[in-house]
Amino acid sequence: MTQNASSAVPSQAPSGPGTEPTATHAGPPSTGRLIGIDLARGLAVFGMYSAHVGPDVTVGGPVGFLLEAARGRSSALFALLAGFSLIILTGRPRPRTGRAGRQAMARIMIRSAVLVPLGYALTALDTGVEVILSFYGLLFLAVLPLYRLRAGALALIAAAGALVLPQILYVVRRSIEEGHWADAVVARDPLARITGTGGVIELLFTGGYPVLAWVPYVIAGMAVARLDLTRTGVRSRLAAAGGALVLLGYGGSWLALRLVPRALSAVSAATDGGAANSAWWSDRVGDTGHHIPPAWLLVAAPHSETTFSVLGNTGVALAVMAACLTVADRLPRLTRAARPVAAVGMTALTVYVLHIVALWLLSDVWHVAVIDDDGMSALPVLLTFIAAAVLLATAWTRLFRRGPLESLLHLATGPARHVP
Repeated sequence: MTQNASSAVPSQAPSGPGTEPTATHAGPPSTGRLIGIDLARGLAVFGMYSAHVGPDVTVGGPVGFLLEAARGRSSALFALLAGFSLIILTGRPRPRTGRAGRQAMARIMIRSAVLVPLGYALTALDTGVEVILSFYGLLFLAVLPLYRLRAGALALIAAAGALVLPQILYVVRRSIEEGHWADAVVARDPLARITGTGGVIELLFTGGYPVLAWVPYVIAGMAVARLDLTRTGVRSRLAAAGGALVLLGYGGSWLALRLVPRALSAVSAATDGGAANSAWWSDRVGDTGHHIPPAWLLVAAPHSETTFSVLGNTGVALAVMAACLTVADRLPRLTRAARPVAAVGMTALTVYVLHIVALWLLSDVWHVAVIDDDGMSALPVLLTFIAAAVLLATAWTRLFRRGPLESLLHLATGPARHVP
């Protein structure tokens, strides 16, 4: 990024929410692929910014399409990159074993213990943002037992999870809506009492990023991290797999919604007349409220938590990763131009937290009216947030190896060194 794809930065792991750079132990350094991961993470940050401070997707036109494309899929990319980071932290290409393995697991558990309360602290600011960090922390714990598996086994587990877990989530959510057992659990859940939220039930089933449906993204990222990304053929197959999943997820949903009798009308009725015709790819279909019809399982809207949506979102994430890895490895001039975006990816935890704090200050403390505008007048606000993140991240990474919060998180994991 400052010189070329092979000399841009020291060999480091990608950093982001819950991670910081660390040696990869992967033999000869290949910083191009790691810059590519940071580049993908930076794009994911911008996508999440667009969902939180950008215009509503209903503005239409090219801007509306770009916002629509980022909606939901950027957070799925984050989750996939979380799995990549977990493998980096626990050993790549070979997993750490013995004492080193136990220490790596302890570091992951400490990160989770930090991210969960940090996420709830940001949620308490009441900005309207569905903060991902608490879910992120629990996702790390959920997949940690799998860190020693090979790419093939991880890919199979991710595929099985994408096929099975959304159906289980649907059944659980229906039982929650039709019964009272979840209320009883929440009433006895200390996490729910402390945070004033749905606690574990929300993290696992009812929240914006339910762990039960988001685990496949993380495991898919772990599988990618086990691949030799220095090989052009591997990146090409990664892109092809992404394209196939996009076709299977979104194309399969489009076809199913039109072949299954009354599916579109059932989805429209459950969402109070939402845009059911676009439910195969768009969140404009809306929410189902208190009744989730079986036809909802045919939807692929990014936050619908269905098999079709998990497949489609994973495909987009894989395609973005493959593109960023290829750019970093083959196009050094473009990589240098994209350095500011990669810098955002290297400090993703910091810029993610800062944008939520900034939202709170602007809307609740300083009462800046334009922050609550969903029209095109919100576009300058989005561009300002992106520019601020780029400037801060670029300046910081020129001087320091880790972002501010990434450094604090690294310090917090220090006790893991003493694990026998």
